[in-house]
Parts: sequence; C-alpha cells; structure tokens
Amino acid sequence: MSKFQVRTSGKKGKTLHRVVAAVLSAVVLSTVPGDVMTVEATSISALQNQINKDQQNLNNINNHLSELADEQDLVEEMIADLNSEILNMLTSISLKEEEIASKEQDIINKQVEIDQMQLEYEAAKDREEEQYQSMRSRIRLMYENNSLSMFARILESTGLSGLINAADYIEKIYKVDNDLLNEYETTKNHVHDLWDQLVLEKQQLENDKAQLESDRAYLQTLKVELDGKLAQKKQESANYEAEIKKYQQQAEAAKKKIQEEQKTLKKLQEEQKKQQQQAEAANGNYTDTGYIAWIDGSSGSDLGKKIAKYACQFIGNPYVYGGTSLTNGADCSGFVYRIYGNFGYSIPRTSYEQRSAGSSVPYDEAQPGDLICYDGHVGMYIGGGKIVHASSAKTGIKVSNATYRPILAVRRII
Repeated sequence: MSKFQVRTSGKKGKTLHRVVAAVLSAVVLSTVPGDVMTVEATSISALQNQINKDQQNLNNINNHLSELADEQDLVEEMIADLNSEILNMLTSISLKEEEIASKEQDIINKQVEIDQMQLEYEAAKDREEEQYQSMRSRIRLMYENNSLSMFARILESTGLSGLINAADYIEKIYKVDNDLLNEYETTKNHVHDLWDQLVLEKQQLENDKAQLESDRAYLQTLKVELDGKLAQKKQESANYEAEIKKYQQQAEAAKKKIQEEQKTLKKLQEEQKKQQQQAEAANGNYTDTGYIAWIDGSSGSDLGKKIAKYACQFIGNPYVYGGTSLTNGADCSGFVYRIYGNFGYSIPRTSYEQRSAGSSVPYDEAQPGDLICYDGHVGMYIGGGKIVHASSAKTGIKVSNATYRPILAVRRII
C-alpha cells in the first residue's frame, strides 16, 4: 500500500487516495514549524527586551525609594533633635520657674528678717536715746551739785578705805556709762551692717528675678519657634511617607509585571523548545528517548516507525482532558489525533470513532504506528509489545505494555 493512501472504516479493500493529504503534510513539515519558530523567537526577544526595560524601571524606582528613605531618615533625625531641644527647653523653663519661686521665697524670708532687724534697730536707737538722756542727767546733776565740792568730799573722805570706796563708785559709774555706750555702738553697727547686706541681697534678688523672667520669656519664644520647625519637619516626614508609599506601590506593580512577563517568557521558551523538538522530530531528527532502537528493530513500514518515533518525543508531557496539544497537554485520542495530523493524516477525534479508522489487523501483526484500541482508550503501538499513550492526568504521556488492559481493536492508518 502506498504511504499516500489510508484505509477507511467499512468494506475491506476500499481505499481512498490521500495525495492531497500527503502534499499538505509536506507543506506542514517544511514550513509551519519554521514560521512558528520565527514568531516565537520574535516574541521571546521582544518580551525579553520588555523585561529588561521593566527591570531597569524597577531599579530606578528602588533607587529613588532608597533616596527618599535616606531623606526621610534625615528629617526624622531632625524631628528627634527638635523634640529633644523642646524637652530641654521645657525642662529649663521648669527649672527657671522653680528657681524664681525659690528666689521669691528667699525675698519674702529676707524681708521678714529685714523687718525683724528694723525692729532691733529701732530698739537700739531707743536704748541709745535712753542712755544719752541718762548721761545728760548725771552730768547736769554733777554740775548742779558743784562737781568741785564732790571732788572735795572725795578727798575729805576719812582714811584710805573711804577714798578707795569713793573712787570705786566713780569708776562704776563710768564703767556703766561706757558699757552702755559700747553696747549701743555695737548694736547700731550690727544693725547697719545687716541692713546694708539685706538691702544688697534684696536688690540682687530683684535683679535675679528680672533676669529669670527675661530668660523665661526668651525660652518661651524659642519654644514657639521650635514648635513651628517641628510641625514643618513632621509635615515633610508625612510628605516623604506618602511619596515612599506611592513608589512602593509602583515597585510592587513593576515586580508583579516582571514576574508575569518572566512566567510568560518561560512558557514561550518551553513552547519554543518543544516546538523545536517537534519540528526536528517531524523532519526525522529525533531525540533518543530509549525507544528508537526498539522501534527500528521492529517490523513495519518506515513511515510507521517515523510516526512512532515522533510520538515518543512527547513522553512526559501532560494529560489534559479534551486537549490536542502535544506540548501543553492532550487526552488519549487527542494525542494520536495530533500525531497523525502532523503527518497529514486526518483521523476521527474520539477513541470510539478511532476504533473504526484505517484497517483492522490482528494484534500479533501490530507494527509501529498502529492504533491499539481499548474500551474508552487508545494508544500507539511502538513495537516490542509496548504502546505510547496519554495515560492519565497523574502520569501524562508515557509508555506501557500493550496488553495492560483488554485490546478491542488494532487499526492501521497508513
């Protein structure tokens, strides 16, 4: 039978020439993979360039974020300094106020002491006046009684004892007067000294109080100024915070975009690789899957062996319900449907229909490329009692023993 013919289901011996299909197969094998590869390569290159641009954009965003963070750190440092300065000002004001209060209390205490000293001074002045008047009285009395006769009486005193007694009396009078005078002078000097000292201290306290009030006013003014600067820096920090948040959102969006682009790029690269393998396999350049020698050692047509080798290139790819993609996933009938389709043969889509495709052959005459049909399942014979088939979602496309389940039919398509 010519490789450009296919047996159809129905009466045995009836054939339908597949010349058009063979030509289409030649066209597909010679042009389609190359075109697909060119498109994919262009897409991959463009996507890689876009990823590079997005990555550069992300780097710029991160650099700007770093600069913003540094500037915000500087503002936060200034805020901390201002807070410390304000706290120090408040502490200083508090200490000054305590000092003022203490000084004011000292002034009150000193004033009490001054008032007390004033009383003592007045008492000393009274004693001075009393002493002065007493001395004047004695002197007047002496003159009134004729001081000469007093001295004469002293001299006339009988005996030494009388003279001593008279002299002693005069001495006592003098001593009393002198003691009173010394006491007055001492008291007067002490009061004057204390008064002068207290006046100086009171003046100094008044000066200190005025200076403290001036210092407090200055500190209050400085605090207002620092509060203004603090409010300004807090606003700057809030602005930086908003700016940083905006750029963080941009960075997150850029990251997600790059991640999605990288996923797409990976899929494109995998698809490109699989398509390249598919194109090479369709042109007879097969990756050794361990079954090439096995297939070559089996009896059968070269085209059947070529199709079987091609089918083995997709071992390990996923099983997908309803799928017909050799790379992204196919079910059992979709797998053999696509294999034959890539060689220009059109066979039914479902496993049930495929049990009637081509011509029937006994299992002991099965050759590489034949369909092995089961109840609800189908695989491709590769020789040596083995089939390659899309088994299940768990195992994907794999090789199994042809007799692992009851065989209902063996169909030869070519």
